[in-house]
Amino acid sequence: MTAIYKCTKLLSVLMIIIIAFVFFCFGGVLAAPAKLGTNSTAIVAQTAKLFSETDFTPQLRQQLQAVRQRRNREVQKVLDSSQVAQFTQYLHSGNNFHQALEKLNLQGDRKEMVEAIVKICDLKLKAILSNLRGRPHTQR
Repeated sequence: MTAIYKCTKLLSVLMIIIIAFVFFCFGGVLAAPAKLGTNSTAIVAQTAKLFSETDFTPQLRQQLQAVRQRRNREVQKVLDSSQVAQFTQYLHSGNNFHQALEKLNLQGDRKEMVEAIVKICDLKLKAILSNLRGRPHTQR
């Protein structure tokens, strides 16, 4: 019974990744897929080389924040209550999202699910930020 459950969970994770990949490939995004280790901070940092964050419109900042908030909610659904408490404590003590996740030392299915959620978030962030190239992006 547990082998079937683990297989089902793994298939669910793979389906999420495949759906996200198809959505972004055929949705007009021309960015290369991110590695699992890539984080949203690196994506924003790469974009910051092209644009100053103060140049982002309020709408763009709101879109980025919404993606991150959804990511946080989805990750918290995967964690148990003690892990959520630890995660929150790590964040409040000055760790960024990825540092706090690393300190949780997740294993097995939970780790795979969280990696899938982060991967999808990274793809969404790349899609939003890739739309900046070649467009006016300020509202002054």
